[in-house]
Amino acid sequence: MRTAITITLGALALSPAQGQNAPAEPQRVLVVLAHPDDELPMAPAIAALARQGVDVAIYYATAGDAGPGVSRLSPGAALAERRIAEAWCAVEALGVSTLLGAEHPDGKLGLAAHQEGSPARALAAAFKEQFALSDLILTWGPDGGYGHADHRMVSALTTQIVQAMPAAERPKLLYVGIPAGRLPPVPEMAQWATTDPALLTETIPYTPADLDAAKAAAACHVTQFDEATRAGIMPLFDATMWRGTVHFRPAF
Repeated sequence: MRTAITITLGALALSPAQGQNAPAEPQRVLVVLAHPDDELPMAPAIAALARQGVDVAIYYATAGDAGPGVSRLSPGAALAERRIAEAWCAVEALGVSTLLGAEHPDGKLGLAAHQEGSPARALAAAFKEQFALSDLILTWGPDGGYGHADHRMVSALTTQIVQAMPAAERPKLLYVGIPAGRLPPVPEMAQWATTDPALLTETIPYTPADLDAAKAAAACHVTQFDEATRAGIMPLFDATMWRGTVHFRPAF
């Protein structure tokens, strides 16, 4: 049976096994997202895990090839190439060395999801392979942040696969959330979902260095945000919804 990561207000529990002097093998964490830049709502938590020696990988379901953001690029291969490069920039800024996925169609994960050969079926098959190697999975909640269909599908498919796994093999599954009352006061986030703080029982604290890593990750997403937004989004989140800890809700 895997040893689950214990996430508290203190440091992660990464102590050696009893009777051994060598450090325990790093826990295996998989961050499951729909698009490059989706890591930003939990970016300092990812940086904190990586800094503490946890084996972190980020799985992007799509390359974001349908979302030009503030760029003037047309949807398609050229945009996908740019966004994958931005994703690598971001994950490396966070101290993560493994980027997975980015091979399913952007904006289409919910189309005919029940049918053979659908993007959702293909993504679920890929998830099964990756989840079997993971101790902890971090992903969107069922709200998808602000309701994006791809975000919701990633959350739903992740939950579907994890809930079917035997207890002895099942990774811990956490949904990132914004505590009610802490929504950043900007029009762009007025429709984002919030969660009753009583349900957000898991947190990952971060340091100023982790926040700096998150700022560097945000700066990578040039196609998605203008310069002022890239510079201001992490300080805004830090001052409002995080305040030193990123909040999560257990799925089960």
